[in-house]
Amino acid sequence: MAAHLVKRCTCLLREAARQAPAMAPVGRLRLAWVAHKTLTSSATSPISHLPGSLMEPVEKERAFTPYVEKQVDHLIKKATRPEELLELLGGSHDLDSNQAAMVLIRLSHLLSEKPEDKGLLIQDAHFHQLLCLLNSQIASVWHGTLSKLLGSLYALGIPKASKELQSVEQEVRWRMRKLKYKHLAFLAESCATLSQEQHSQELLAELLMHLERRWTEIEDSHTLVTVMMKVGHLSEPLMNRLEDKCLELVEHFGPSELRKVLVMLAAQSRRSVPLLRAISYHLVQKPFSLTKDVLLDVAYAYGKLSFHQTQVSQRLATDLLSLMPSLTSGEVAHCAKSFALLKWLSLPLFEAFAQHVLNRAQDITLPHLCSVLLAFARLNFHPDQEDQFFSLVHEKLGSELPGLEPALQVDLVWALCVLQQAREAELQAVLHPEFHIQFLGGKSQKDQNTFQKLLHINATALLEYPEYSGPLLPASAVAPGPSALDRKVTPLQKELQETLKGLLGSADKGSLEVATQYGWVLDAEVLLDSDGEFLPVRDFVAPHLAQPTGSQSPPPGSKRLAFLRWEFPNFNSRSKDLLGRFVLARRHILAAGFLIVDVPFYEWLELKSEWQKGAYLKDKMRKAVAEELAK
Repeated sequence: MAAHLVKRCTCLLREAARQAPAMAPVGRLRLAWVAHKTLTSSATSPISHLPGSLMEPVEKERAFTPYVEKQVDHLIKKATRPEELLELLGGSHDLDSNQAAMVLIRLSHLLSEKPEDKGLLIQDAHFHQLLCLLNSQIASVWHGTLSKLLGSLYALGIPKASKELQSVEQEVRWRMRKLKYKHLAFLAESCATLSQEQHSQELLAELLMHLERRWTEIEDSHTLVTVMMKVGHLSEPLMNRLEDKCLELVEHFGPSELRKVLVMLAAQSRRSVPLLRAISYHLVQKPFSLTKDVLLDVAYAYGKLSFHQTQVSQRLATDLLSLMPSLTSGEVAHCAKSFALLKWLSLPLFEAFAQHVLNRAQDITLPHLCSVLLAFARLNFHPDQEDQFFSLVHEKLGSELPGLEPALQVDLVWALCVLQQAREAELQAVLHPEFHIQFLGGKSQKDQNTFQKLLHINATALLEYPEYSGPLLPASAVAPGPSALDRKVTPLQKELQETLKGLLGSADKGSLEVATQYGWVLDAEVLLDSDGEFLPVRDFVAPHLAQPTGSQSPPPGSKRLAFLRWEFPNFNSRSKDLLGRFVLARRHILAAGFLIVDVPFYEWLELKSEWQKGAYLKDKMRKAVAEELAK
């Protein structure tokens, strides 16, 4: 108690001593009286009981005095040339440390458009004078100005050995605990984007550590979204904390903040399911009025992240359909691509896309038309005005197809094959030896995907165009490679194989995982005689194989059956319609002379016992044979 009382008295006497020179003798007597009264008063007496004449100066000193903008501040903001800023040093203006920092920040902004002038500026004597002034008073620069100053020095290309730059960096280190969270984020972004030097990366690591520790200080959505966009990608632990904070504040987000978060997640390919679910809830439940740009970005983000939410997709399709008259061709292409990635086929919206292309046939560019065509092929969408639409496509591609990037040429012809609209000249263009040789033996994933599509195009020409005269891929190219069967086994695939093994009884009565020369892999293949009994499939000629094993011709009346499983990703979202790629596979296998036994995931999941699964496959086989006989 006594120590607390002495401390109180010491503070009081210190404040009174600061005011003593300005006090009259009466004031000194009053001070002595106040000190005496304090010492004899209860230790719990509030300071507010002291005489008002003594407290007024103290309270006035603690009051915040707003900064009054001076003429030089106005000149700094309005300067349009570096010379105008440097002239302020030699004039009648006496710049303080904050004004010197603002001059440097303004110089950085002006020279961002003329990077070639930075070298001349660094050699200027006035510029060095400015740096020396700043260095001598760096401790008095305001926090907000300091955060901008460091980024400006990096942008101006100040040498890393410069004592002025090192002084600013050291000042930032000393002030880290005092700086606001948004200032730390701004500094981290500056270190990450404007400088790759070792010393700046060390400072960046310290800034990120402070951001990770102080993430709970974020209280508003604007700061949170800004930090996520600018520095979230620099640190995985920080991003995890920011996502947690985002879940807390997401109910206060407006459409703009939701859009920024979604675009940021899409740009980083960061599929944060809890956050996406929370955003989806608010997009559906709140009566937001979403603008065209917001709708397009939300559709892109959901498509890029493959996040399917039925109500959000429905709202996006409905709102965009009402805005179709105002969409440009680029926006239509962007929108079609987003919905294709999302695997959401809204028939009215896609009909509107096709009509937009036809209405602007003279103005639409080939890249935009290609995006729409690829989207239609992915979802296997055939517009009502199919003839007019594909006539326009062939007209646009006729002369410009050879000039496109080779991989894009393959994608476009493959899309036309999916939609059954490819012409013989287009098939010949990509199957020509001089063209397809560049993809043979490709090691990159992109080249392998392109060659896989070439196999499908080759199969289309071989199976669906009886009058096609060539060229075709060589036999060595269509032989399945080691990677054809090198795929992760899914639970459905494993269960189907086990059931088929039990159904066949003997390994020679069927083949599992059959890689065909058409670029497709059959889950299983069996051969039935006219009585429905299994035949040893490997003893007979198999034209669908690049390297047949058998030599005997199948007996009259025999049926060759292919088992095809269809997983959840093979379908359009919330639909039992296959995506275009798998529709093409089904057509090719039928054209190759197979009867198809479809095994979709939604039917297989209903089967619980091994007996049910075996009975299901037997029933499917009988139905396939019966349908063929009925024809």
